[in-house]
Amino acid sequence: MTAGRAAAASGALALLGGSAAALRWRRKRRPARAAIVSPRRTTVIAADGAVRSVQVAELSLPADRLEQLWTPANLENLGRTYWRFLTRVTLGLVRVNYERRERAIVFLARPLTLLRFDSPEYLLEADHGNVRWRIRDGLLVARAGRGCGYLALDVCRQQLEGRASKLRIEVEVANFYPSIASGLSIPAYMVTQQVLHVAVTRAFLRSLAKLDLAESKVKALADLAPGDGAGSPVGARRRKRSAVADAAQGAELAAVVARGDPPHGARARAHHQ
Repeated sequence: MTAGRAAAASGALALLGGSAAALRWRRKRRPARAAIVSPRRTTVIAADGAVRSVQVAELSLPADRLEQLWTPANLENLGRTYWRFLTRVTLGLVRVNYERRERAIVFLARPLTLLRFDSPEYLLEADHGNVRWRIRDGLLVARAGRGCGYLALDVCRQQLEGRASKLRIEVEVANFYPSIASGLSIPAYMVTQQVLHVAVTRAFLRSLAKLDLAESKVKALADLAPGDGAGSPVGARRRKRSAVADAAQGAELAAVVARGDPPHGARARAHHQ
């Protein structure tokens, strides 16, 4: 090896070492610590082609800090944080369009809609929260799988000894029928879209250690105080706009059906994230 190449190699190693040290320093300064604790098989594909993928992380943080964060509004903000991360990690190529009754994940702009979801459903309990978007359709969804499956963020808090606490966060995609699997093959899905989904989701979970939650665009749960709706489904509470709107909302809430998904129970649809 020439002296020039040796110097270049040494410089590269020094740069990598410095970058790693800087990364460790930034992680130490974060208000929480994130650890990926996903199961060994994070993705399971049923015989009919339905995909279920679960990624899990645990955040360790001071109990008083978690108590401040544990509010209905921040459950909604967590959902918004996920969409913000998706846009950032794709350098703005993938964006989220908000409509009254749906969320659309688009590549740059319509009509390139990758995924379309119903508006979110929330569940609030004393030490548990869940936000779920039911999958409607999109370019990534097989024709036979339209209207099936969901994306969900699930959070559970646990008080540890002393001043410490732990927050378990799970990102789940269930009963999803990918178009690439039906159009090409399941192995093609596993080495492309599935790999990308796992990488992006785990990066999102690690990013939560910064405790930097994005503010919801709609603030559907902003008027709920901690403890409101505990143990029961909570929908978005919209401000009164007209007698007709109020009547329509009342009729819709009355039509909510208990889904009986243990341990989460019934979920009521919220119309905004």
